[in-house]
Amino acid sequence: MAEPLSNRLRELRAERELTQAQLAELVGVSRKTVNTVENGVFVPSTTLALKLARALAVPVEKLFWLSSD
Repeated sequence: MAEPLSNRLRELRAERELTQAQLAELVGVSRKTVNTVENGVFVPSTTLALKLARALAVPVEKLFWLSSD
């Protein structure tokens, strides 16, 4: 079974004063996708994880990590 993936997406998005819809537009996905990633319902692809990290100007490791770490 895969380890759960944790994230700071909501926190970092809020720090940058972005709505879910604005972040979604920046990375080319729906607002619902951003919401499900924030809530840990959906594990993003590597490409999406990198796009989100780039849009928030942080290394991907600061945005996502394995829950066991």
